[in-house]
Amino acid sequence: MANKSRNKMNNTNVPHKVDLTKIDGDGSFPCPKCRTTISPEDESEQVYKIINTKVINDQLVELVIECGNCGTSIVLTGFETAVEGLAGK
Repeated sequence: MANKSRNKMNNTNVPHKVDLTKIDGDGSFPCPKCRTTISPEDESEQVYKIINTKVINDQLVELVIECGNCGTSIVLTGFETAVEGLAGK
């Protein structure tokens, strides 16, 4: 039984992935667990906080955030495509 409990706990710590290229609008999206709206415009760190960043060749490629409501880790990807899209405009 202890293994079942430990496996269940490990599954809750697996970060959710959100690809920014799949998001329409202003970049806001719901937390995959509690559905709280996470907006890139919110800089208060009450709704989410930045945990880690991954930069390659001076370009942001991944951002790990934590939902301020439920504590879920969310890995944001798709920054490269967003930057390339802006360069073409």
